[in-house]
Amino acid sequence: MQFKDVITSQYFAALEMLRRAIVACPDELWDEPYQANRFWHVAYHALFYTHLYVQPSEADFTPWTRHRPNLNFMGTLPWPPHDAVEPGAPYTREELLDYLAVVRAEVRKQTANLDLSRDDSGFYWLPMGKLELQIYTIRHVQQHAGELCQRLQDHDGTEIDWVGIDHEALNR
Repeated sequence: MQFKDVITSQYFAALEMLRRAIVACPDELWDEPYQANRFWHVAYHALFYTHLYVQPSEADFTPWTRHRPNLNFMGTLPWPPHDAVEPGAPYTREELLDYLAVVRAEVRKQTANLDLSRDDSGFYWLPMGKLELQIYTIRHVQQHAGELCQRLQDHDGTEIDWVGIDHEALNR
């Protein structure tokens, strides 16, 4: 297996765990206001940054057609005056599953063309090389997938199985 195939496989495994959490989320937890960041918003955030960081650079990125300004951020905006992000109406489960399919297709397309020897990430705010950016982004997806899996476990005992390699996605 080539190194780019390994990266693609691990992106797909992390995205599959996120997909399973989205599918398993009960309606009452999807937009539950007691969480600082709503379930759907965390899932969207993870998808957005995967979609962004798999691109060669910021200039190459075209947001999802349903993207809403600043919704990729959670908590407060990173620039002054650091206003709170107002997520508004939630994306539906189906919308996020559609976006997940877009992100998977983009991962497949972009990882095939990665220049892993690049010393820059393509994103001025991330001072790392292209290879490290891929690992960073996979870790980011997995961190949020794990967070959402834990919410499901705490809510009603739902467990999401670990996905080590998503063979099915690799063969699509």
